[in-house]
Order: sequence, then C-alpha cells, then structure tokens
Amino acid sequence: MKIGKIDIKRPISLAPMEDISDTSFRLICKRLGADILYTEFTSCEALIRNAKTAFHKISIRDEERPIAIQIFGSNPESMREAAKVAESVGPDFIDINAGCWVRNLVNRGEGAGLLKDLKNFEKIVKAVVKATSLPVTVKTRLGWDAENIVILEVAKMVEAAGAKALTVHCRTRTQGYKGVADWSWLPKIRKVIKIPLIGNGDIVTPADAKQVFDSGCDGIMIGRGAISNPWIFQQIKYFLDSGEYLPDATFKERIELCLKHLKFSIDFKGERRGVYDFKKYYAGYLREAPGSKRLRAELMQMKDSKKVEERLRSVISIRI
Repeated sequence: MKIGKIDIKRPISLAPMEDISDTSFRLICKRLGADILYTEFTSCEALIRNAKTAFHKISIRDEERPIAIQIFGSNPESMREAAKVAESVGPDFIDINAGCWVRNLVNRGEGAGLLKDLKNFEKIVKAVVKATSLPVTVKTRLGWDAENIVILEVAKMVEAAGAKALTVHCRTRTQGYKGVADWSWLPKIRKVIKIPLIGNGDIVTPADAKQVFDSGCDGIMIGRGAISNPWIFQQIKYFLDSGEYLPDATFKERIELCLKHLKFSIDFKGERRGVYDFKKYYAGYLREAPGSKRLRAELMQMKDSKKVEERLRSVISIRI
C-alpha cells in the first residue's frame, strides 16, 4: 500500500482512539508490529488557537514513523489552517476524521456528522489537500444510519477531492460500536476507487484480518482489539505469513508489558500524571488475573508507580 513516500505491503495500523492512542500506547503497539500509527484525533479549532492539550496530542517521535496526525472539524477554513499547523509538526501524512460517532461532535457537524452534509465534507477534504504538501487521507463510516448508506458516493468523492487513501469503519454512525461491522461493503468500495482502501471495525483475530484483506483491502486498522491484546499486530503478521496461530501471551508477559507501558507513560507525562492516566489500561492487561476486579480496584487507588509494580509482581508470583 502506497501513501506518499510510505510503501508497505499489507500494513496493519493502530487506530486513532481518543484518550487511548497516546504516545506510550502507540510505542507499545509499534514495538509489537504496528506498521502505521495515528495520533488521537485532535480538534482543528484547538490547534489553530494553540491549545496546549491539542499540541500534546499531536506530539510525535521518530520511532513512531510512519505516523499520521488526525484532525477533525466542520469548518473548511479552520481545517485548512489546522492542516498547516499539523504539517509543521512533521507527520508523514494528515488524516481527516469523518467517523467519530459521539454526540457532542456530530451535533456540531464534526466527525461522522459530515456524513449528513456531503457538500461540506467535500469542501473540507479539498481545503486540507490544498493546504498541505503532505498526503491527506480520510477515515469515515458507511453512512449515518442503515437507511442512509452513502459510502460509495463518499469514496468516489474523497478520491476526486485528492485524498490518497480511505479508511472505512464498517458501521454506521447510529450504531456507534454496537452490532457487527458489515465487511460486505469493502469489495463494493474497492470497485469504485483506485486509492488504497483500509478496512476497520471488529478485527480482533488473525482470521478476521485475513478476511478483511481478502475482501480487497490494501491495509487494515486495529482499534479496540489492540487495547486488551497489543500483540495482535504480531499475531496477524505471523498468521498471514504462515497460516498458523502464535500462542497467546502468557500471564507473566501481560504483566511485564503492562509495567513497560506504565514506564512509558511516566517517561512522557511524569510520575503523577503518568500513573493517573494509565488507569484506563489496567482492565485490558489484567483480564486474566485472579481476582482481577479487586486487583484493579486496588491499583486505581495507587499514585506511586513503585507500589503498582510491587503489587503486580506479587500477582505474578502467586500465578506462577
């Protein structure tokens, strides 16, 4: 799959997940085989107003390359200016979020809200493409709801507007994350565009990944499936190459990776913030721990990383 200078066969990407895909988690997934990374989606309005939190979200490191900065908004002028700001940070490409389903965004016509105003959607893609020398890509959904599936029209539109790749989460906006992703649309989309197509939604096993690739996709994107199993990138690559499954990570390996991830979080955010922000990851790493609910409750109260490490290593010794 080729996007600008990026040329990777069957790339597996980490999705841009709000409050999840921060630098620490991106590096964990990169070291476990993710080919392309995306920052958390970032408001165009926050970027052009120099909001500190927005710039923190789009901070990138060379180890993360290739990486895209994903921006969202409903105003073409703001998106154009935000694209210039994003380019100054030095990503490999810029991605437009037209798929986030949460209410506060779509009510402002942002994210998946663009699926209700395709003329403005087109203006935004053209504005961002014109504003930057970097490749521009788009991530979207099938449509607003089951009665308004517009993905074929959208796919042709974003290609004509200058987008260099299209990622499709195979659900509608009204589904959110409910129901089942409808991969049957992927071969239909493949037929109407020539730019790379990236499949997303419900890819949680190597067999899922193969099915999506076989549907005509040039790449795949993993979101929630990576939160509890960051090894999924390795597992998929092994399966695609050999047809066999890698064994799941052992309980000890899960705890050791959890501690490495926590260290990254502290390295990038400092002790207090790093430990606090890491709380959201415990459920994924500890899903096989004995008494995991009680253990998580304990960890959630801890503010000292050394105490967290001592508690987790004590669980390893009990399990062994």
